[in-house]
Amino acid sequence: MRIWDPYLDERDKKVYQGAGLGSKMGIGKKPALVIVDVQYGFTGDSPEDIHESIRKYPTSCGETSWTAIGHIKNLLDAAREANLPVFYTVIEGSKTSSNDRVAIKGNIFDHSNLLEGEKGTKVVAELEPQNGEVVISKKKPSAFHGTPLISYLTAHHVDTLIVTGCTTSGCVRATVIDAFSNNYRVIVPEECSFDRGIASHAINLFDMQQKYADVTAVEEVIKELDSLKAKV
Repeated sequence: MRIWDPYLDERDKKVYQGAGLGSKMGIGKKPALVIVDVQYGFTGDSPEDIHESIRKYPTSCGETSWTAIGHIKNLLDAAREANLPVFYTVIEGSKTSSNDRVAIKGNIFDHSNLLEGEKGTKVVAELEPQNGEVVISKKKPSAFHGTPLISYLTAHHVDTLIVTGCTTSGCVRATVIDAFSNNYRVIVPEECSFDRGIASHAINLFDMQQKYADVTAVEEVIKELDSLKAKV
């Protein structure tokens, strides 16, 4: 059973199967890992209930983010061992200009904990970037929009993006679609993304699996990276 199965009726299952959607692309020869917005503003300071966490960070996804962080850490360790390029993104509200429609509609990034330089914009310590790993600040959902990401990927001859982070329905999905639109193979390790909405998380994973990405168990992705490492 997949995470999205409880949200699909028999009609939907038959339609997608009958259309031949959901085929597997597989990993390429030069993957890179992208960790989207795993910052305190989206995770909270610790694994506390989401209703408590949003009091300090209104964009927090609460305790589910910390479960995902453990899986992302395992994947990150494997990526480093395989010498993959690693990229992080963070969203920062501006202290000098309007934050209307930064990442989402409205001006939620005017919140004091989500402004440039504040703790809410920092990558969580468990995934702290190492020397040589690139942190990209962005203002829109996609990691590609208005950023130099694609130039870094070109320099590293990347053909596959492994996309992790949050939110599944927002910045992860936007990044996946832009990556697919730029002709990259895309892999989303199922346990390595998170969202504030349970149903939204599951259905967006389903939709990406059907059309834009291979949504795969993280252990399978790690095995693929171990296989690539063995070939080097």
